[in-house]
Amino acid sequence: MRKKILNIIPLLLVVTGMQAAQPVILKTPELEIDFTPRTPNQMTSFYEARGFPKAMRDILKKQCFITVGILNKSNEKIWLDLSGWHFSADGKPLKREHRDYWKKRWQNMAVPLSKQSTFRWTLLPETLDYLPGEHEGGNLILPFTDKAISLTASFATGENKQGKTLTITTDKLFCAEDAQ
Repeated sequence: MRKKILNIIPLLLVVTGMQAAQPVILKTPELEIDFTPRTPNQMTSFYEARGFPKAMRDILKKQCFITVGILNKSNEKIWLDLSGWHFSADGKPLKREHRDYWKKRWQNMAVPLSKQSTFRWTLLPETLDYLPGEHEGGNLILPFTDKAISLTASFATGENKQGKTLTITTDKLFCAEDAQ
């Protein structure tokens, strides 16, 4: 029995070493949103495994990736619209590029359409309606910063966005870095 336990320990150490940073979880009565920073190595490994060209990976490893999961805990539709999300670091605006920016950048580099499509589906949609109980997510890409990132995000509610506006704020987001 002792031998079996010792054989498991190296596996546990490997799995633990691959874990992402702890997520920042924000909860309101209507929403639960988790933000998980991803290291450059995590993201470039992910894209390399899908055959992304090195030039594309070299650009992406210099960005700040945060995986976002959003759960609608309410009884009405909640609307994601990233144009209502405002990021800052050290008191200065931090510009999140629209997915169209990335599409143009990849087209200008002649990245194969299949890789452009794969990249696009990894991103958090610009707009999306969340039905009650629905959970969806994707990656946000921000310019890399070593400062804490603040976010103010607004969500419309109701079938036709006529309900109250939900606003969440945090100053606890960050860009993950590779271990040195």
